[in-house]
Amino acid sequence: MTLLVALIIALALLWAFSLVMTRSFERSFPPRGIRVPVTGGFLHVVDIAPRAPGRGTIILLHGASGNLADMTGVLGEPLAKRGFRVLVFDRPGSGYSDRPGGVAAAQPDRQAQLVREAAEACGVREAIVLGHSLAGAMTVNFALDHKDFTRAILLLSPVTRPWPGGIAAYYHIAASRYFGPLFNRLIAMPAGLLQMRRAIIQVFAPNPVPPDFAQDTAPWLVLRPANFGQNAQDVAVMHAFVTRQAPREAEVGVPTAIVTGDQDGVVLTHIHAFGSAAAIPGATLKVLKGVGHSPHHSAPEAVLESIEALAQRVMARPQAGRA
Repeated sequence: MTLLVALIIALALLWAFSLVMTRSFERSFPPRGIRVPVTGGFLHVVDIAPRAPGRGTIILLHGASGNLADMTGVLGEPLAKRGFRVLVFDRPGSGYSDRPGGVAAAQPDRQAQLVREAAEACGVREAIVLGHSLAGAMTVNFALDHKDFTRAILLLSPVTRPWPGGIAAYYHIAASRYFGPLFNRLIAMPAGLLQMRRAIIQVFAPNPVPPDFAQDTAPWLVLRPANFGQNAQDVAVMHAFVTRQAPREAEVGVPTAIVTGDQDGVVLTHIHAFGSAAAIPGATLKVLKGVGHSPHHSAPEAVLESIEALAQRVMARPQAGRA
């Protein structure tokens, strides 16, 4: 009986700890954008107006375990200064975006549809789409299933093709219908806090972590129980999705640029970036020497140059100048 009571107390303390930390994180890092209605809920977006004559719209999509703050400062603001309207999204189920449709919205094609709905609700009828890491598959889907909306795509250290091996076991547990809810409410927060610093270092390696990265981007928001489970679902469905989608990459008909680091320790560059560059007609590939998984932080000017070059390719196409 004593052991049972001790176990119940321990579980209650873990539950309370996750709840207290969740509220603390949300107070320290509240939503910084607007909630835009989509089918079944709302998406959180930062809408940055161009600081110069308009050059069209760019949509920025963050990768796994992140939120829109990962893109807003390093790419969003500089692009707005260059004349672009920029929409930076929390992907469905990440940050402060809802998860309309539950686990079905883990599929990248469903997420692309929801982001398009939100962009159109903001008055955007076409855009260049940039996706980092896990959002790479979603960005390719924009070019395949939303051809009338997508002017060009940029894949940044992308996940786009099937890879050998699997994913970390905790993703399967966290995404599980049966074990996930308890794991996410009891274990994810304390374990995640203990591992957060190591995980951030791994994402940037071999480059240094920017001094204010955690303060500026609040990566700990993903440790909130609901977000942790939804992020795990995103990762868990990815292999099957890219296995289905990769054979369609030859159908991409918009200007495509791929930017990656040659020292990426998170995503297998030779499979994803090089594979998509070979499969997508006319795709350009820029490999940044000595750069890890986050080129937009470690080499932002190189990424901005690639976006500029992509925008020039868009303007040179016959459809440039459409409303």
